[in-house]
Amino acid sequence: MITAIEPELVHRAARGDRAAVASLLSDIRPGLVRYCRARLGRVGGAYVTADDVAQEICLAVLRALPRYRRQGTPFAAFVYAIAGHKVADAQRAAVRAAAVTVTDTPLDRPDAEPGPEQQALASDLARRLSSLLDRLPDMQREIVVLRVAVGLSAEEVGTLVGMSAAAVRVAQSRALARLRTLAADALNEVAA
Repeated sequence: MITAIEPELVHRAARGDRAAVASLLSDIRPGLVRYCRARLGRVGGAYVTADDVAQEICLAVLRALPRYRRQGTPFAAFVYAIAGHKVADAQRAAVRAAAVTVTDTPLDRPDAEPGPEQQALASDLARRLSSLLDRLPDMQREIVVLRVAVGLSAEEVGTLVGMSAAAVRVAQSRALARLRTLAADALNEVAA
């Protein structure tokens, strides 16, 4: 998890210590992948786009690392600020490139991916969950993603979004209650 990173490791990585850079990236990447997957969802039944964006975030962190200075905010705030911008860029790019290309080239080997039915079900579930999250106010959505998908503590999320830990917990509780109501309403619409 990003917040468990030692400030000394960040300092050494910022100075160009290769071992520290490798350790830092291996520490931050899993949380970034979860964040991107939660914010971007599945594309075509796979998380390829989210994983690619997480990689772009890692590269952007590497480029910005020499300029990082701890000024009262944790390293996680620095990383997730970059992540927020990269995810927004990816969402804008996805809207622009909405056209899907299909190739007629046969596969050379059997496809190890889930079959079309499993992909359709997973894609539909991801679409429904994303649709429910999109109906939350921006701040509540960000809190739910950071708390549930990324696994940050209320204190860590509070630092990132400029709220107290107690306010984060209240906002999360309200967001989850709203999601339950929205999910129940969606089920009732389907049943009717």
